[in-house]
Amino acid sequence: MSNEPRALRIGLPSGSLQEPTFALFGKAGFNISGASRSYRPAVDDPELTIRLLRAQELSRYVELGFLDCGLTGKDWIANNQSDVEVLAEMIFSKVSSKPTRWVIAVAEDSPIRTVQDLEGKVIATEAVPLVRQFLARHGVTAEVEFSWGATEVKVPDLVDAIVDVTETGSSLRANNLRILETIMESAPQFIASKAAMADPWKRAKIEKIVLLLQGAYNARDKVGLKMNLPAGQLPALLAALPALRNPTISQLATADWIAVETIIDESVVREIIPRLKELGAEGIIEYPLNKVVY
Repeated sequence: MSNEPRALRIGLPSGSLQEPTFALFGKAGFNISGASRSYRPAVDDPELTIRLLRAQELSRYVELGFLDCGLTGKDWIANNQSDVEVLAEMIFSKVSSKPTRWVIAVAEDSPIRTVQDLEGKVIATEAVPLVRQFLARHGVTAEVEFSWGATEVKVPDLVDAIVDVTETGSSLRANNLRILETIMESAPQFIASKAAMADPWKRAKIEKIVLLLQGAYNARDKVGLKMNLPAGQLPALLAALPALRNPTISQLATADWIAVETIIDESVVREIIPRLKELGAEGIIEYPLNKVVY
């Protein structure tokens, strides 16, 4: 049996998802460096080998076994019809914490009003198989051509409609386009090859990574809060602040005082802390979180 150290081959998306993905891995405890100079960045875990790839093709390399696991969009997994195991979904991007949407868009003044009106029309998109699958489900035959980019500007002079990905819809509106229908919503998913999941060492390593990533994901937009409180004020605290209905309570050395600790959404801290003070809380501390493992 070989004594060489084992390594898990993991694919991460380059492009717009790269920065938020690296930030998530950083909070999970994996520090990645050198990505600006190489598609093979370094990571402070000797059991990991990282490759940067376009999200559009990453799932194919996982399915084929060139990579053991990776993180890519649900949309590209569907577009490639990749046979992989989905282990987690985490909604994040460079712009927002909402899923992205693949939408059919037409010119604002286009006579096309329904999916059926696309019969015989020309549609441009980067996700050709995805669009063909959608049209087939609706019994519509149209010409679907691959778009290399700048898809929004092709309507109406070059094509009748486009299918493009959007988070806010602002780019489509800026180009005088109207959304006809949403084909699918997408979010990053952590996937693994079936071969890797059948290998006990790789499976255990993958599951540990997913656990840490989900913990980092759960900690987004949350903070820890601790304080000392007169014991008699605990019922009032719980009644006034539903977010604290399951705090950790500890007895202090002084019998009539308790320590309270909880996790809350960062967005409500500015409203909660003044109320805590009104209830007699002292020593209020807010602290950031890296991971929350449920």
